[in-house]
Amino acid sequence: MGNEGAVVGEIFRDPWGIPHLRADDANGLAHVQGRVTALDRAWQLEVERHRAQGTSASFLGPEALPWDRFVRRARLSDTARRCWDELDRTDPGTAEWVRAYVTGVNEGLRSADAPEFTRTGLVPGRWEPWTPLAVWLSTHILFAGFPAKLWREHITSRLGADAVGLFAADGPGTAGSNGWLVAGDRTVTGHAVIAGDPHRFIEDPGVYQQIRLSCPEFDVVGLAVPGVPGIAHFGHTGSVAWAITNAMADYQDLYRERLRRTGAGVEALGPDGTWRRAARHTETVEVAGEEPVEVEVVETDRGPVVIGGPEGLDDGVPEPGGPPPAVALRYPPRVTGDLGFGALLPLLRARRVADVDRAVDRWAEPVNVIMAADTEGGTLHRVAGRVPVRSAANGTRLVPAWEPGYEWRGWHEPPRAGLADGVAVMANQRGPASPLGVEFAPPHRADRITELLSRRHRWSAADMPAIHMDTHLASATPLLTHLTTLGVPPTTPGNPGTPAPRPGATRDAVAEPAAAVGGAVSSDRVGGRAPGVVPEGSSSAGSTAAVGGAGSSDPAGGSGVVPEGSPLAGSTAEPDVPAPNGPGATRDAAAAPAAAVGGQPADCSGVVPEGSPSAGSTAGADGPVPSGPALSEPAAALRERLAGWDRRMDAGSADAALFAAVRGAVVRRLAAHPAFAGAATPPPYPEIFRPWLALVPRVGHALEHLLSAEELFGIDRREVVREALEEVAARPPAGTWGDTHRLAPWRALPPTTPYDEPGLSGDHDCVLCTSPVPGLTDLAARGPAARYVWDLARREDSRWVVPLGASGVPGSPHHRDQQPLWLAGDLVPVVTDWAQLTKETDV
Repeated sequence: MGNEGAVVGEIFRDPWGIPHLRADDANGLAHVQGRVTALDRAWQLEVERHRAQGTSASFLGPEALPWDRFVRRARLSDTARRCWDELDRTDPGTAEWVRAYVTGVNEGLRSADAPEFTRTGLVPGRWEPWTPLAVWLSTHILFAGFPAKLWREHITSRLGADAVGLFAADGPGTAGSNGWLVAGDRTVTGHAVIAGDPHRFIEDPGVYQQIRLSCPEFDVVGLAVPGVPGIAHFGHTGSVAWAITNAMADYQDLYRERLRRTGAGVEALGPDGTWRRAARHTETVEVAGEEPVEVEVVETDRGPVVIGGPEGLDDGVPEPGGPPPAVALRYPPRVTGDLGFGALLPLLRARRVADVDRAVDRWAEPVNVIMAADTEGGTLHRVAGRVPVRSAANGTRLVPAWEPGYEWRGWHEPPRAGLADGVAVMANQRGPASPLGVEFAPPHRADRITELLSRRHRWSAADMPAIHMDTHLASATPLLTHLTTLGVPPTTPGNPGTPAPRPGATRDAVAEPAAAVGGAVSSDRVGGRAPGVVPEGSSSAGSTAAVGGAGSSDPAGGSGVVPEGSPLAGSTAEPDVPAPNGPGATRDAAAAPAAAVGGQPADCSGVVPEGSPSAGSTAGADGPVPSGPALSEPAAALRERLAGWDRRMDAGSADAALFAAVRGAVVRRLAAHPAFAGAATPPPYPEIFRPWLALVPRVGHALEHLLSAEELFGIDRREVVREALEEVAARPPAGTWGDTHRLAPWRALPPTTPYDEPGLSGDHDCVLCTSPVPGLTDLAARGPAARYVWDLARREDSRWVVPLGASGVPGSPHHRDQQPLWLAGDLVPVVTDWAQLTKETDV
């Protein structure tokens, strides 16, 4: 990077502390980006480096051990080194750019001052050129949700193959997002607008870094991943902008292996009937406060063994009637030696949609849907990333490594799509990536965004935050239908018919169909995250974000009624929405069924504990005359009150709290039903996979399916709903939805003084996607990890916001200064005039 002491670049700040960086060339800019990231987020970088290497238990203790075991066994850091070597060999220009970033990180860490280092006695470690690749890989390894295949196999073995479809809804870790593109012919300026919000774990410091990168070659604003150079996911160059959502593609496979020990090591049986030597070695994991743990690392021709081994599972539990279980993970970067870093510099250099298109041809993983638009009217809507061509069975279950037919046979061509009526909407639903996936998110968020955009023909960038904040919950329909028809003879066994709309009800209150298939469990940050808090990726948590709490200003004013003049106004009755087809602890929030968030024990008995937020209240609407078992007066009143609820999960809504309480009680009672007893005890797989195997979260996020199915293993769902209603009516929640639906950010270390985390509007299937775990907790660990609006007419009219702030240093004025805006649905201006920025220093 030149002579010691030479000026490489400049750091400026806007009023929100967001770094704006300037240098003479791309490599100098990468150096400055690495340095400013270390200055602002030194502790976060140290945590991520340790997580990527599988060494986080060395200072975080035994709770981080499951993640470290997985990282070692999956060979993540070794894969990152391989990918670095391949990048250095095939793309030396990008490799030099990454080196410059790492040099800046190491330089910044030497002068960083983060209080967590004092608390732990830790000294920042040195970053290697491959460390950013390891951080990227560890961040995204669970995005494709391969543990969902463990769940499918488990539920099939206990309840039969038909149960897979019933539970094919969001699992514990889907990393979801909303994103929409409005073409120029649908905007007031004649230029496109792109808006959205990625749903991930809300972490402190945040998972996205607002930043500007400027040199003579390019000038880009966007959301960077701390620890990784450039701007990968969401960026605006001035003439072209892009954004991504998780495609929900399936690109990782699990193989059952037959292993045996020999005098020379370990052998694995291949599909040709031949035993072949497997790579084997041992590694030692240091654990703070405990003895070191030895981990055996085995890799077959399919991939690293992440479950079991030659003697079976780690705890020695035998599996009756078969060989000792061992499961290998096959994932693309381990096969190809490519993590897609070759796309990062071309994205920064992009001037038109065609440049973005060519850049993402080099994308590897995670597999995303890309939306882009430029100032010349060009638009792009496509899938990017590598998905192997192989047997359909690979996508749904564990496949036998010793049988032929399950090998990878090349790569799928990424699908493309267009716009419909000048709009493209992606919210992890079935779309262009349908041929590449197994489970997708329910269509509710995508349908709702599409419906809202249809209410007017011309939109502006300033209108978009109202869509971000929409709290309508379409997936409430099946439960509300059951409640409305309590006491009415069902039209099918255990499944009530749809009642006629009550006078004055909006049509979508009774006409919204149940979702087809839910989102796959692909956690973005499972392993080493919030204990008992459901996971990104994966989808037992959809996400967690915020709006509301006392004095919140959501677009409906907390009332569920769109105010006069709102861009969402213009329709008094919401039209029918057509149904498309179809580390501490883990960052997943669905953790083990027994562990709830925030230290609240998960009660799976169907009995609500004293003081639990699952209790209810009452109100009414016209409907069928009950003729079944009589409800108590409080239950009947509660039933009537929920029949008149506006279906908005606003933080200030008492009715939303009542609905959530009844929903939670139904979930617990269903999960405790004898019909599900066989599924309640998960296989003794490593702890890292337990969130995907926990029954209560699975029931909670599949509730829409379970209540809508024609038959459910003989369970009298009407009776379950009636009992839940009586339970809540007898002990209703005292307050509003925001009293219990509160933000629960993940932190590697708890704060010295706990924060009073805010109450949130939204729910898992709302556009404002904040995810409780029904039946387990109302707390939300996931949500909008950022919001953005990219304006192609004038970049300076673009907006963005993050849940906390630009700084990761507790006590900094910019540590949490954006949270009030994030809660209210407001965004921070994107400042592009250097004269309005404050110069901090030369680098």
